[in-house]
Amino acid sequence: MINNYARGQKDNRPWGTWEVIDCGEGFCVKHILVNPDGILSLQLHHHRAEHWIIVKGTATVTLGENILTKHAGENIYIPVETKHRIQNTTREPMEFIEVQVGQNLDENDIVRYEDVYGRVK
Repeated sequence: MINNYARGQKDNRPWGTWEVIDCGEGFCVKHILVNPDGILSLQLHHHRAEHWIIVKGTATVTLGENILTKHAGENIYIPVETKHRIQNTTREPMEFIEVQVGQNLDENDIVRYEDVYGRVK
């Protein structure tokens, strides 16, 4: 098993920030803040599934071909190999908790298909 995350690790992204709250063998928990009008890449992961719990604000979630609206207290499960993204179309910050589960947890396990910040390779 590979887990390249460490508790307290954080990063600033064009859309907001993330911080690792906890991690261990086969899992990682992040607190993610998405700025107003922020949008993450349309992406998938080969080695991990994710469970998102919206804790503040309203999220627009792409899951496969579906577009869903999720509010604080609601959640969504993203299976391995499923295209997904999250977006904040409001004027207030949106926050969610992301629980990653898998055999290989690493920031390099991101395949980007669309990205408004020019990060598609």
